[in-house]
Amino acid sequence: MAEVKINCAVSKKCGGCQLSNMTYSQQLSFKQAKVVKLLGKMHRVEEIVPSPRKLHYRNKVQAAFGRTKSGMIISGVYQSSTHNIVRTDACCIEDEKADAIIVTVRELIKSFNLTVFDERSGEGFLRHVLVKRAFATGEIMVVLVTGTPVFKSKNAFCEELLRRHPDITTVIQNVNNRFTSLVLGDKETVLYGTGYITDELCGLKFRISSKSFYQINRDCAELMFSHALDSVGLTGDEVVIDAYSGVGTIGLIASKQAKKVISVELNPDAVRDAKINAKINGIRNAAFYCADASDFMAEMAKENERADLVIMDPPRAGSTVTFMKSVLRLLPEKVLYISCNPETLARDLTFFLKNGYRIRLCQPYDMFPFTEHVETVCLMSRVEGK
Repeated sequence: MAEVKINCAVSKKCGGCQLSNMTYSQQLSFKQAKVVKLLGKMHRVEEIVPSPRKLHYRNKVQAAFGRTKSGMIISGVYQSSTHNIVRTDACCIEDEKADAIIVTVRELIKSFNLTVFDERSGEGFLRHVLVKRAFATGEIMVVLVTGTPVFKSKNAFCEELLRRHPDITTVIQNVNNRFTSLVLGDKETVLYGTGYITDELCGLKFRISSKSFYQINRDCAELMFSHALDSVGLTGDEVVIDAYSGVGTIGLIASKQAKKVISVELNPDAVRDAKINAKINGIRNAAFYCADASDFMAEMAKENERADLVIMDPPRAGSTVTFMKSVLRLLPEKVLYISCNPETLARDLTFFLKNGYRIRLCQPYDMFPFTEHVETVCLMSRVEGK
């Protein structure tokens, strides 16, 4: 493996790349040891799968906008655990095209005499810029997050942005006038294009909107989903529940090998996208529900319905006891747990091991090179008689 190392002038201020002082092979060893320490007593940990892209793998890039004390407009990332903006024009792990677009927006804000948002006063125009890029198709979405819906010279602004970056396929204005740590607000206006982009993953097309979740490292996600579903060994007779399903990614991929897939997600924007994704891929054996997965599975159990496989992909905080108890009530033969946090994964696996399941596979993936984060896939099966 060719060694990869980065040299970033703001890494200590930013805090995003915690492992920037390591070579890539050192990072893999560090993450492997981390997963082994946490999960090795439960099951053998397979060798970590490297990311196909080591640099510029992030297909979603967002930048906060503000002013320095001298009045200069800056854009960049928040310093770890603060709201101090660290100015960045480029980042070793972010998509290069997205970074270039954000720099252009910063230049246009000044040339069009527009203001940037001030968190202390609650006044100003531009708060954030979010760029999403579909690596497989090349489509690019630019979301301008503003503190007010009034956008002076918006047509001319978009024309100039598109003149400089003609590969942009859609531009959206999102209005967020609340005092919140959330980047996106509720109201959106499409200024150019369709308001979404489409990417391809594991042979399927996926529509992505501004608010819907999609894997940050597309190429590594494709590897992970393919390997994970191969390990399950679906035969075409199984009923699969895809919990925390987002835009339906892994559930729709599984639908090609399952009898029926039931996807459950709380985010209505993601559920809408998931339904459209099923339609554009001609998938008819998948159903989508906007609901809490724990409550949904509990109701299924009350109706004496069963599932052969439950796929769970919870946030960093891991799952909840309520959710896992709902899984147990359905008595699935297998549980596929996709985790972005080995600490909470170890906690949740302990629960399943105490309640009639055993681990069949523990496979880490380097989804986020140069950061401490590691993705892990665990396949569990129910022990007969328990």
